Amino acid sequence: MSLRVSSKPVSIPKGVQVSLEGRVLKIQGQKGSLHREVHSEVEVAVEESQITFKPRSQSRQALASAGTERALAKNMVEGVTSLFEKKLTLVGVGYRAQMQGNTLVLSLGKSHPDNYDAPEGITITAPTQTEVIVSGADKALVGQVAAEIRAFRPPEPYKGKGIRYTNEKVRHKETKKK
Repeated sequence: MSLRVSSKPVSIPKGVQVSLEGRVLKIQGQKGSLHREVHSEVEVAVEESQITFKPRSQSRQALASAGTERALAKNMVEGVTSLFEKKLTLVGVGYRAQMQGNTLVLSLGKSHPDNYDAPEGITITAPTQTEVIVSGADKALVGQVAAEIRAFRPPEPYKGKGIRYTNEKVRHKETKKK
């Protein structure tokens, strides 16, 4: 019995087209299209309803790369069928977020507002003044954009003010005593 991630095929749902051109894996669905170059140590086969991944050799690098490529392909298929999203919460007096076109404008207690332009393929919304939702088909890009927005004012450990992920728990420190 193999416990390797790469031994399990990725199923292709209805409405998703998968094509392999050379070493470039292209996945298209109703929510978008993604492509990535597959590692040279990994062999990919696309059948009518599934994608399989096999290492070309039994080296440690090939085995690890096959599992990684399979996980990335699964995330691509999931992303083009249902978008990934990250929710951020602004905690602090006067901390606000609003959208102006394709730009997120953050008021974070500084003398100037911080602006963040959404990259292509990512949708940023601000349903309330203290909530930001980042969504898109590419899981890694959604996480990267959310991390970049959070980096404008990460939560500080004394009062907990800053931008945090909605499910993030901030450990509070006790203030210094004389």
